[in-house]
Amino acid sequence: MRINRLPHMGKVIHTLGAVLIVCAIAFLYFLFLSVNTLTAALTFLLVVLATATRWGLAEGLAASLASVFCLDFFFIPPIGSITIADPQDWVALSAFVVTAVLVSHLSASARRQAQESTHRQHEVERLYTLSRNLLLLEVHGPLGQEIANQIAQVFELPGLAFYDRMSDRIHRAGPQDIPVDAGKLRDTALQGTVYHDLATKTTVIPISLGGQPVGSLGIQGSRVSETALHAIGNLTAITLERAHAQDVATRAEAARQSEELKSTMLDALAHEFKTPLTPIKAAVTSMLSDGSLSPTYQELLGIVNEETDKLNSMLTEAIQMSRIEAGQLQLHRSPQSLRKIVLRQLERLGESLEGRRVSVEVPENLPRVSVDPEFTGTVIWQFLNNALKYTPPGSPLALRATAGETEVIMSIEDCGPGISAQEQRKVFDKFFRGKDQRERIPGTGMGLTIAREIVRAHHGRIWVESEPGKGARFSFSVPLAPRELAV
Repeated sequence: MRINRLPHMGKVIHTLGAVLIVCAIAFLYFLFLSVNTLTAALTFLLVVLATATRWGLAEGLAASLASVFCLDFFFIPPIGSITIADPQDWVALSAFVVTAVLVSHLSASARRQAQESTHRQHEVERLYTLSRNLLLLEVHGPLGQEIANQIAQVFELPGLAFYDRMSDRIHRAGPQDIPVDAGKLRDTALQGTVYHDLATKTTVIPISLGGQPVGSLGIQGSRVSETALHAIGNLTAITLERAHAQDVATRAEAARQSEELKSTMLDALAHEFKTPLTPIKAAVTSMLSDGSLSPTYQELLGIVNEETDKLNSMLTEAIQMSRIEAGQLQLHRSPQSLRKIVLRQLERLGESLEGRRVSVEVPENLPRVSVDPEFTGTVIWQFLNNALKYTPPGSPLALRATAGETEVIMSIEDCGPGISAQEQRKVFDKFFRGKDQRERIPGTGMGLTIAREIVRAHHGRIWVESEPGKGARFSFSVPLAPRELAV
């Protein structure tokens, strides 16, 4: 009770002090200085002005009344009596009262503006401190709890509750438990509306980022303006988004390093397996050239030779795939003749064509393309090898190339069983193989994926067109060589 009386006692003391000051001046003028009525009136007016400015309206009114009575008693005839019958007395009283009211109002408004300015300055300073603390935040526990602790500490809040929608958890901070339930925090976050409880002086605001609800923030007390509260919400949303982005980047980097390690190990294993294939291939080739072997041994060695080639091809694909996934695909581009690259791959296939009729419609005067000849040859070889595996023996193949304004399109068409629309969307995915052919035809499912990545590295396009029972046409595009590089 004593604490509640202190402001009231202060007003009483100030009022008595204003009256005593007016009386002291009146006695001083009357007994010692003998000033005239105008001087006394102006002095009392200054006292009223100073009192209203310093202490407020009530004290200014008390000084006004005291000034009128002292002026009438000591300076307006008849001296020593109080008669407010003369119009001059009413004019003086009105002047003092109006002065007290106007000055106290202006003074109170100025003080209020100064207090608001100081309050805003303190809020800005605290917002800066909060932003710095959140930027340098070292997370040792749940991020939402760390954010709540920082807000409550910087703004000296009695109670705070923060609802993190991503984790669906509510974090509380401050010495008091804020009187708002979990349902209200969740509803505010989803509905995006501000909630006020005047009885408990509790405010809950939604937090969003990019129009998406992130959570909600509730505080108790009136120390923080709603504008600052929304700024705190924005800082909270940015901190959560930055932490999420860092987490995604960390996971991506970990995944990249894991993929790189896996690719490196696969590359090493593929090389280790490929090393003994070279002498095996040389030995089998030498034995097949020996005409003294019986037909049975010739047939067995032919099988060994064929399977050695298949194993070598599979290991080559594994090495290429591992390098692509590790980001080690380095192109050495130069102006090249696409016709020469095509003919080189057909020569490489050799006996694998099995007497097929191959139509090569790649004009000799075709514009040169800006490609890596080795990797572009790999794309064509993968397309041809894929056509040989999935089409009947002896069926024809057609290779066509046409030039556009900025690119050359290369197509390889077969007369195989075709590819369904559903499988066309997956045919370039890693390890994908058609359900009707995967058991019957050997392969790794990496060839077309390798071709896709090589074409993408050349900034080209790759696609397939097919209908079941009508064959398939695989196509890719590569850019034309710049004119200054063309030969």
